[in-house]
Amino acid sequence: MDPVRNPYAPGAGQRPPELAGRDGELSAFDVVLERIAHGRPERSLVLTGLRGVGKTVLLNQLRSAAIGRGWGTGKIEARPEQSLRRPVSSALHMALRELRHPDQDSMDAVLGVVKAFALRESTEAKVRDRWQPGIDVPAARGRADSGDMEIDLVELLSDAAGLAADVGKGIALFIDEMQDVQTPDVSAICAACHELSQQGAPLIVVGAGLPHLPAVLSASKSYSERLFRYLRIDRLDRAAADRALLAPAEREEVTFDPDALDALYAAADGYPYFVQAYGKVTWDLAAASPITAADVAMAAPVAEAELAVGFFGSRYDRATPAEREYMHAMAELGGPHGAAVATSDVAVSLGRKPASLSPARDSLIKKGLVYSAERGQIAFTVPHFGRYLLDHLD
Repeated sequence: MDPVRNPYAPGAGQRPPELAGRDGELSAFDVVLERIAHGRPERSLVLTGLRGVGKTVLLNQLRSAAIGRGWGTGKIEARPEQSLRRPVSSALHMALRELRHPDQDSMDAVLGVVKAFALRESTEAKVRDRWQPGIDVPAARGRADSGDMEIDLVELLSDAAGLAADVGKGIALFIDEMQDVQTPDVSAICAACHELSQQGAPLIVVGAGLPHLPAVLSASKSYSERLFRYLRIDRLDRAAADRALLAPAEREEVTFDPDALDALYAAADGYPYFVQAYGKVTWDLAAASPITAADVAMAAPVAEAELAVGFFGSRYDRATPAEREYMHAMAELGGPHGAAVATSDVAVSLGRKPASLSPARDSLIKKGLVYSAERGQIAFTVPHFGRYLLDHLD
């Protein structure tokens, strides 16, 4: 098979050639956009799921849908050590430019608020960390510059939404890795979404994050479970996984034997990233169309070796020896499918007191390697990570 024509695209946030199995989520977002266009109140959205299920891809597709309707959009990727002031300011600046409001004075007034919000840094910020947004208007005074993130974000987004309402459009702010937003900023986002929903303002937040994101939001504001619409993004079912492989191949006049599709689904387990990874290697090693189960059998070890280095190994390498010990214990307790395990069981397995393991567990959570599935439970954020660890026990 010609590797130049290989249609499969495993990559972080990279859109696959066929976005299969997400029609329900795309349709639901179309309804949100349509309702807001007609002045109907609508909740912001939150996508949750493990790594490799395509949350970022879907987030980008939702953004494209909003752009297609003439909305202003901006996207940020949250980082644990970073305040949202700078990224939100940049994203909102982009969204306002996309709106193309005909009244420059009105636009400048809101841009001045964006600049004031951006420049209101913490008094502890170092000189080298000071930042000047690329906005050629004076910063507003007395608006979004109090230093209280909750107050400032409500004022900022309210003003931006008013500008969008003037032109009969909306604004969508997309936040990837939302579980990494700092606690005060999570509270501010919830408060702003609450205020905007009460106003019926045409501005929504669309977040994506790991499975514990709803708990992060709920811990910040008790009403968050009613504030957002939560969409769980999971593995592809068999029909969708087959479509993800067959549709791009058939555009290249290539097809798969049914047995090959069986083998690929068993290997990838329906996870979109793995579907692309196994599909790409199988294509490269197959001699001709149709691709057979024998081709998959030859390709599987190669694909697994690549995943062991790039997908699993790169994450494992970030862990300290104590954190690796903790994860190995999780893998032995949870088995190859990576089931959630009790933190107390991990402590028993390691012959330690639970309190002594808290630093390792908390650090793994901050690094995005594990998450608290529910109180007293812990699980891997990466599918098949338990299997990888069991195969690579020190």
